[in-house]
Amino acid sequence: MVLSDLPLVPNLLPLRLLSLLRDRGALSRAELADRLAEPRARVMAEISALVSGGLVREAGPAASRGGRRSTLVELSPDIRLAAIDLGASSIDVEITDGRLEPVAAHAEPADIRSGPKVVLHRVNEILEKLQAQGAYQRLQAIGIGVPGPVSFRDGVPVSPPIMPGWDRYPVRDLLSREHGCPVVVDNDVNIMAIGERYGGVARSVGNLLFLKLGTGIGCGIYLGGEVYRGTDGCAGDIGHMQMDGHGQVCSCGNLGCLEAVFSGNALARDALAVARSGTSPALAQRLNSNGSVDARDVADGAAAGDSTCVRLIRDGGHLVGTALAGLVSFINPSMIVIGGGLCGLGHALLAEIRSVVYRRSLPLATGNLPIVMSELGPRAGVVGAAVLASELAYGGLE
Repeated sequence: MVLSDLPLVPNLLPLRLLSLLRDRGALSRAELADRLAEPRARVMAEISALVSGGLVREAGPAASRGGRRSTLVELSPDIRLAAIDLGASSIDVEITDGRLEPVAAHAEPADIRSGPKVVLHRVNEILEKLQAQGAYQRLQAIGIGVPGPVSFRDGVPVSPPIMPGWDRYPVRDLLSREHGCPVVVDNDVNIMAIGERYGGVARSVGNLLFLKLGTGIGCGIYLGGEVYRGTDGCAGDIGHMQMDGHGQVCSCGNLGCLEAVFSGNALARDALAVARSGTSPALAQRLNSNGSVDARDVADGAAAGDSTCVRLIRDGGHLVGTALAGLVSFINPSMIVIGGGLCGLGHALLAEIRSVVYRRSLPLATGNLPIVMSELGPRAGVVGAAVLASELAYGGLE
């Protein structure tokens, strides 16, 4: 075997070093060598290369450890990352520094169905506006999540049911050309899971399910401390698990998918039906006043004691719990985190989900299984997108 036949082993030291500075702040050269468990000479050489590349800088002498004082090293204050979370009905953008602290943010309603040209043009306008306001001079990387299946390798959505016109659209390449930096594209549920694990209630949990309940339903999966995306990037798309073979037609074309029987759109549909029938006085009143009803009206009605609203929430929680119970028995996660817009339905939803999961899954799998609401809430997506952008900028993603 000749040298050229040997597999190339990536140099992960820059990523490990930069991630340590991202998560811990300024550290001395000696501390970096100790924490990385690498020869000091190798760490010093890597730091010098990163200083030359503008990613880190020296930050003065460290506290004495009994001998000659080492020099503190920190991430460059000029590093800027863009984190973008595209929802079915919203655009959220944050500009962060290298430690993922927000520098600027912007959020607005949007309709993902208006197509990639319209939505991405608006994303570019938002970034240009933030740049003009002084949030950044140049971006080191962009992380973006979209509400549909994604080929992580190719940086494109693939046959996304609620995103007409987005199939195979070159999201990564377009944004990269526009902003002159590398771009990583992932499913919105994956970036929410990454965000919650990095800075939320699931910090450092090894085996995690993150369930997003919103316009659509999806599940981010962490196994052994790594996001599991599946062979083609569509792992966790539980919104299209069939729950009722005679149920409503789903956006994917099949019958009775979880997303078709309980999601933001499905709940609004069912709420409208009971409002028109007069079964729910609270929803009938909202319909007469506003001309429409949605999930927030159901939540308000349940809080006011409307029994039909309570039933709608519990029925939805039962369906979600049934789907999760199968995943719990199969994967045996150490935590389930629930996020997305339908979290506003409150404790009745969470209680029903917990009840079904704990009742239907094996006791060994649920004996130490917390099922909790997201700590980051609507910021989970941009936090996760920023984490992915930092890993791309720091050399951890190909």
